[in-house]
Amino acid sequence: MDGEITNTPVERISLLKVPLHIVAPDRLEEAIYQLLKEGKGTDLVLLSLWDFLRARRNNEYRFFIQRAGVVIPIAKSLVGGARFILKKKIYRYMPFDFVISLLSILEKREFSVYLLGGRMRSLKRAEKNLHQTFPRLRIVGRYVGNFKHQEEATILQAIRKAAPSLLLVGKGVKGEERWLARNEGRLNNGLRLWCSDLFDIFAERKKRPSRKVFERGFEWFGYCIQKPWRFFRIIPYFYYKFILLMYRLFNLDS
Repeated sequence: MDGEITNTPVERISLLKVPLHIVAPDRLEEAIYQLLKEGKGTDLVLLSLWDFLRARRNNEYRFFIQRAGVVIPIAKSLVGGARFILKKKIYRYMPFDFVISLLSILEKREFSVYLLGGRMRSLKRAEKNLHQTFPRLRIVGRYVGNFKHQEEATILQAIRKAAPSLLLVGKGVKGEERWLARNEGRLNNGLRLWCSDLFDIFAERKKRPSRKVFERGFEWFGYCIQKPWRFFRIIPYFYYKFILLMYRLFNLDS
């Protein structure tokens, strides 16, 4: 199947026709090295419930998810959904912790990363902090996210020449994850990861949710305080619960 990792303890499942991967934390390192060994461009996706629902209704985003090398759930409701429908135990990762683990894995073998996104001040500070935290990780390039359309070809060429093991993309890049999908054939054969607020967090300009809040599944509450209209996401949440119930009651193919 497309996107499935072979010869590794990674299992691809389908929840409501959206692919997810089961990746045990103690086997994440092996899975990452296997992806790099395959030598092809591979997207890593940290999937929230809202993006999960978007993959069900948006063809372009669904295609992006289906082709991804690893789709990691970050929403507690997805873990519950997989247990309810598939009787499967899947592993949920806190986005910041996942990225830190990923960078630590890459640093062990002195692999490289290219930073794309954020504003110049945050990006420079994030790069400095990454150098201090991961001294053996090679940062082979960086570029701000709010670049002009006419700069895109130059940026893509720079990424190909730098050939990073990981292209880390953050806020400011027009199209967000879709930018990665639309330029798949113009990027190098490394790993690629979109994580919206990552550079601001690395630059210590923004706080991440506490681990206790995340483990309880309440991380969305803080986002709603910052942007009150997000409280309306309770509606698609209940819609998701309804779909799960229908699939369970009528034994539909998930």
